[in-house]
Amino acid sequence: MGPPLKCAAATKRLVTRHYLDGRYVRHYGKTAWVTSGAPVELLKALGFFVLYPENHGALCGARRAAEALCRESEAAGYSSDICSYARTDLGSLLSGRTPVGRLPRPDVLVCCTNICQTVLAWYRVLSDHFNAPLLVVDTPFLYAEAPPHAKAYVLAQIEAMVEPLERIAGRSLNQDRLKRTVKYSRDAAELWNRITEMGRRKPAPLTAFDQFIHMAPIVEMRGDSRTVDFYAAMLRELEERARLGIGAVQRERARLVWDNLPVWHQLRFLSEFFAEKGAAVVAATYTKAWGELAPLLQESQPFEAMADTYLHVLLNRGTGSKLDTIRALVKEFDADGVVFHSDRSCKPYSIGQMGQRDSVVRQDGIPALLLEADHNDPRSWSRSQNINRLEAFMEVVAR
Repeated sequence: MGPPLKCAAATKRLVTRHYLDGRYVRHYGKTAWVTSGAPVELLKALGFFVLYPENHGALCGARRAAEALCRESEAAGYSSDICSYARTDLGSLLSGRTPVGRLPRPDVLVCCTNICQTVLAWYRVLSDHFNAPLLVVDTPFLYAEAPPHAKAYVLAQIEAMVEPLERIAGRSLNQDRLKRTVKYSRDAAELWNRITEMGRRKPAPLTAFDQFIHMAPIVEMRGDSRTVDFYAAMLRELEERARLGIGAVQRERARLVWDNLPVWHQLRFLSEFFAEKGAAVVAATYTKAWGELAPLLQESQPFEAMADTYLHVLLNRGTGSKLDTIRALVKEFDADGVVFHSDRSCKPYSIGQMGQRDSVVRQDGIPALLLEADHNDPRSWSRSQNINRLEAFMEVVAR
């Protein structure tokens, strides 16, 4: 592997400060727990400290704490078949254990159904546990282009959230602050787009594994000027690496695209495995999803922008749309193969992958691997089986 990114220390500081702020937020403000596809700009503009249980779950997975927490939730009766993010967070809730010390109690929960239906049941459990109000944004699934009534339906729901959120926050919504927050989200997303596009360079100055680590701010600190500043600095570092010909993988010989969530508990193993083979995983559908909708975030009409953006997230669109994304990434990043992470926990992301893999192989002539795992629960990872599959795949890719 090439030299590590210098911005790694800044990422760690940002995430640490975020959770530290949450530890003391009860002294100065209100807290909202939200799903990753929720219109967070509205909450940020009202002064809420925003916590993403899914991101907390990912952090637990990366720090190898998720398995014990999943067992806690399963012992309480939650099925091992539900999302391991949900099991991780519910286990943390029940046990009081978390790598970040302590999570702030939510004053409100905001759930958007654009990523999966598990979140709705999950947030109902949280609402009951904390006796906190739950606000839901229901997004119609898009099998094709979004009809006007779908956007109007989502827009009406976001607008209806203002009054109860103002009441909980104890302040009125300032339109200028909302526009500024939307602009920060767009600016960060545009920078993130440019960062992920650096993978087109040869050699690539970063891999998808770097993106998985450094995507934390674009997920849980959207609408924040510090996030914009961080990604501007990260982009400058990557541009300098590209200018000097510094690759994330030494002697890059093959380029790959990753589909689905990362396998958090195997990030080091997978990144080192591919690097040893001279393969750079240069792009991922998951990381691309956090920047591709930046053009929709226009602050001049903030409510319409939020409705349009959160209606069109990747998991709220049909499998054909994801296949188009994969094909576009293969072409744009000059990739030699695709790794489909068949994620036991994330059914919405994994559905259709077998057909997508077959299309990539048969119609496009691109080698593709279906790697079976779970994004957070290491009990679904078979090291020997997956090493055999990875070795065989790389033999085909390296021909």
